[in-house]
Amino acid sequence: MNRFTAKTPNVHDYSLQQNQLGQMCGSKQLFRDRYKILRIIGRGGFGITFLAQDAVLPGNPLCVIKQLYPKVTSAKSWQNACQRFEKEAKTLGQLGSHSQIPLLLDYFQGNGEFYLVQEYIHGHTLATEVKQNGVKSEAAVKQFLRELLPVVRYLHQNHVIHRDIKPQNLLRCQDDRRLVVIDFGAVKEKLADAGENSMSKTATTNFVGTMGFAPPEQFALRPVYASDIYAVGVTCLYLLTGKWPLEFAHDKYTGEICWHQEVNISDSFTRILEQMVRISLKERFQTVDDVIFALGTESYAPMLTNCLTTQPLSSKSQPTEKTSPIYIPPVARTAIAIREWKAKIKNKKSSYMFNNYLSSVSN
Repeated sequence: MNRFTAKTPNVHDYSLQQNQLGQMCGSKQLFRDRYKILRIIGRGGFGITFLAQDAVLPGNPLCVIKQLYPKVTSAKSWQNACQRFEKEAKTLGQLGSHSQIPLLLDYFQGNGEFYLVQEYIHGHTLATEVKQNGVKSEAAVKQFLRELLPVVRYLHQNHVIHRDIKPQNLLRCQDDRRLVVIDFGAVKEKLADAGENSMSKTATTNFVGTMGFAPPEQFALRPVYASDIYAVGVTCLYLLTGKWPLEFAHDKYTGEICWHQEVNISDSFTRILEQMVRISLKERFQTVDDVIFALGTESYAPMLTNCLTTQPLSSKSQPTEKTSPIYIPPVARTAIAIREWKAKIKNKKSSYMFNNYLSSVSN
């Protein structure tokens, strides 16, 4: 079945007074003979989001209807927008099999506007959480990263860049406390690109994202996977300080966020956040796996420092002119260091117990 008409839509006045769903809010009239529109829950440059009830399904479950409007006036650009929207909607449908992404229930077009119907997540945003409960500790932010990074990796593995990760787009589900990622910028960007003369439009016109959470390459309309990592890092700064990115001072020469004096965290975690929010793409973490690995090894850093960097090689292991040094892979070196460290702790414990025994005997 063809979900989209070939007719070119007229340019609409998208004020709430002229919006069909806006006029249906709170009324008994059903949209598409199925959805009871309850209220508006969000509005942006690309459309309006409504909370609705499905009057057809048993129990009349809540759902979210996102109304998106491409600004096109020609048949060619409209056809292009339809193709892009359907492709991106199908991608969202595939992603919705993940428990931390709202399920896409339906998508369609009507009166020159596109609609996404998604599962409603009963909960609150991280922005609301910080506003109500205050800033989070280092341990809580690390736990947040353990919850969020796997789903971001899932997106990237499916060749999707979110483009708009921020506290307002991260929901804490009230029922099971899981963290849910909402409001993908990918669909909005595709619709913006589908407009007429998109090649001549400025970055301000086509930009999808949020000031402060989006890195420079995203403003240049060249987002990459590391762009999402930057947004996650800036979100961590918000959780630690309660300050939005534009509230921080910025280095006038590099553009880097001046955040170090605002937080009280360990040096090792500081280094991880520094690399997440680097302005330079080359200096930033390139993949989510890189961040996960850094977090995983971060807790061992203080213990391994003495083993790996400050202990000189013994005279027996020093290479001589007649022998070549044996190459040991980094993973093996780390394992050896950990075993040596454990043995050292065990020896100290045994020595302590033996000295206590001698002391008790002598007394």
